[in-house]
Amino acid sequence: MSSKDVPARYMTWRRLWPAGLCLLVAPAAFALGMKDDHANIVSQVFYWFADPRHWQGTDGLVHRIGQHLYYVVVSTVIAAAIALPLGIGLGHWGRGGLLAINVANIGRAIPSFGLIILMFLLVGFGFMPVLVALVALAIPPMLTNSYVGMQAVDPAVRQSAKALGLTGWQQLWQVELPIAIPLVMAGVRTSAVQVMSTATLAAYVGLGGLGRYLIDGLAQQQLVQVVGGAIAVAILAVITELTLAGVQRAVTPGGLKS
Repeated sequence: MSSKDVPARYMTWRRLWPAGLCLLVAPAAFALGMKDDHANIVSQVFYWFADPRHWQGTDGLVHRIGQHLYYVVVSTVIAAAIALPLGIGLGHWGRGGLLAINVANIGRAIPSFGLIILMFLLVGFGFMPVLVALVALAIPPMLTNSYVGMQAVDPAVRQSAKALGLTGWQQLWQVELPIAIPLVMAGVRTSAVQVMSTATLAAYVGLGGLGRYLIDGLAQQQLVQVVGGAIAVAILAVITELTLAGVQRAVTPGGLKS
């Protein structure tokens, strides 16, 4: 079944499953809270967000969100710089695409946490272990979607472009890429949402971001902090999905908008 045959609603929820996974922490924490007689965990989480002290300083939400977005943006941009030209080029020329996709998909089979720990053992503390893991996670969806999107262009359209005297580059930029852009952007959206949720693992190797609330909260049995961190990550993932969906619609040619 091709991407065109998959309902848009299913594709959206498939991209958002990591955010939903983060929210699974909340019911678990709630159950633990009930066991510890913290039945008012919901109100405690609300007041945790409302407390100005939790928005200030190096451990505040503003600072942690900034760190988290930095990890996500840098990783996604690097992955896009690698995956999009490769996928678009291979899809345009129709050579070597399946091999590249199969190699890239190895990243799907490697646990991100395991890759972070491996890179941590090799290079030590710092952003590099997390960067490598997040880039490896982001590349496969973008590479696959950009290649499939280019390959899905009707051969008759390509022949018409050649008949009009367009060069190879003109055909790529003026004809093929505009047609493929919905699938290309869908890959970017998938990667960005996955990276947004997975970037919480940065806290395991001593970095910041919203993962600090989850890791430190679990270690200190601060269930309100854990739930608050999970909700913050989920909200950022949803905002990322909706923002990139708007970008995708804006760059999609009018004739291809459904």
